[in-house]
Amino acid sequence: MADAMRADVPGPEEARVGSGTVPTTVEGHLPDGLIAAFDAYERALAADDQVALAASFEPTATVMRADAGGLLVGHDSITAFRGRRGSGPVRRVLECHVRVVAADAALIVSVNAPASGGRGVVTQLWRREPGSGSGSPDGRPWRIASAQVQAPPPAIDRRVWRVVGEPLVSGRRDDGVTGAAPPTGSRAGSADGGGPSSTRPLAGETVAVKDLFAVSGHAIGAGVPARLAGATTEPHHAAAVRHLLDAGADLRGIAQTDEFAYSIAGRNSAYGTPPNPAVPGSISGGSTSGPAAAVSLGQASIALGTDTGGSLRVPASYQGLWGIRTTHGAVDRTGLLPLAPAFDTVGWLTRDADTLRRAAETSVPVADQVSVEPTYVVDPALLASVAPEVRAEFGRALDEATAAGRIERPEPVVLGDVAQLFELFRVLQAFEAWQSDGAWISAHPGELAADVAARFAFGATVSPRRAEEARVALGDERRRLEYLLAGRVLVLPSASSAAPSLSATAAEVDAVRSATLGLTCIAGVLGAPAVSAPVLEVPIAPGRQAPVGLCLVGPRGGDLALLDLAATWAT
Repeated sequence: MADAMRADVPGPEEARVGSGTVPTTVEGHLPDGLIAAFDAYERALAADDQVALAASFEPTATVMRADAGGLLVGHDSITAFRGRRGSGPVRRVLECHVRVVAADAALIVSVNAPASGGRGVVTQLWRREPGSGSGSPDGRPWRIASAQVQAPPPAIDRRVWRVVGEPLVSGRRDDGVTGAAPPTGSRAGSADGGGPSSTRPLAGETVAVKDLFAVSGHAIGAGVPARLAGATTEPHHAAAVRHLLDAGADLRGIAQTDEFAYSIAGRNSAYGTPPNPAVPGSISGGSTSGPAAAVSLGQASIALGTDTGGSLRVPASYQGLWGIRTTHGAVDRTGLLPLAPAFDTVGWLTRDADTLRRAAETSVPVADQVSVEPTYVVDPALLASVAPEVRAEFGRALDEATAAGRIERPEPVVLGDVAQLFELFRVLQAFEAWQSDGAWISAHPGELAADVAARFAFGATVSPRRAEEARVALGDERRRLEYLLAGRVLVLPSASSAAPSLSATAAEVDAVRSATLGLTCIAGVLGAPAVSAPVLEVPIAPGRQAPVGLCLVGPRGGDLALLDLAATWAT
């Protein structure tokens, strides 16, 4: 690098990134080949040379790379991240600072200017391969052992948010007014900046709203840009949005969803996959994907979402959040874009049990609630479809709770042919989804991801007669299951596995989806409340754990009591 300011270096070692030279400072004696290795890495990044980039990192299980999305550990994880990200960022290195810490180790901190603007900082620990000697630049004896990447933060992460404000809509103030922006310098949602009160139990809380709910002055996009472009603005808030605002919460923004909410993966072909800070490098879970990520990232304290086949419970499980799918029909769905009305429910995600209960109390009719006895049942057959590590952790949690005297040993039950139950659920859901959105989809071919389009295409083939047969059969199954459970609480994993990797193939994600829906459809068939509690952890790599939810399915109308029961699992 030209214009170098160096200590203890006998002669300049010029380094070039692209066609330019970079001012450099060096503390200590600069080892041979280090700057050349750094420059080669930057050139490989600019060229998106996947082979060279992989070779730049130590080929070990302990090599690390961190950015705003979290920490990746292990060469395989870093290589997979590179592959799925596509072309690397276009950036120009502005300055470089080297601190030599040993003969074969050095810290390099570089400042870069991304083409998109702003400034970034990259901190790398470079180490020379053992036994390589001084080596040569072409042999690339220096490799990155650890890297911390600090990029300029985006104003809005479009993977998470569709529109956001400070706040977008303010909650009810002490004078009862809702929807006006708070005075400058005051606490959002409060005229006096004070804390929560009995009339504003959610004062100080912020909400990420799934892009299926009406927000006055904004259109519903349902995760599909073409639909958003043609949609009209909503004149009123959805009932569930209004309830949160009336309780004093501020609406932080409208967050992304999987296309028409017909997925539980969290992937969106137009907006991308929201990050999963609990398991960096893994999918976020959907379809309440954007609101879940907003809560997990700390950008909102409450996610308002929907759950048809698991769209709240799965992101809760994958990201270590608390979540509830409410009793079908218990929460007013006015202003909600439907997917499958026979199963659609409203619910919330939070980082703690207390906030979840306070959010639920805003919309669940308290007078209609029933008590729930702490008697648990489990169907061992349900565990056959879950990953071995989930099965082991689920059993450990039950054994530990039983040994500690917190619960009685769960009684075994046989729910019957769950595969047939899921098939009936799938048929009716697909039929209703096509009735809800088929006309728009037919008029806008090619706007959906292949997997979502395939589900709608199946729905188009379901005849009204077949749908009605499934509806009748599901009614019989509901009555049978209610008799079998007799008011007891079914306990099971919230998902069949921890969050799959972002590099998982479509076939792998679909297999996980099918196994998970075999668990989540039970509450849907029952029309019952289900709470996902973040109390399970499974190993995903040496020294690394990932969350999995413990799901409690209770009797209809027992939403708040079920939340209280679930909270005892966190003690």
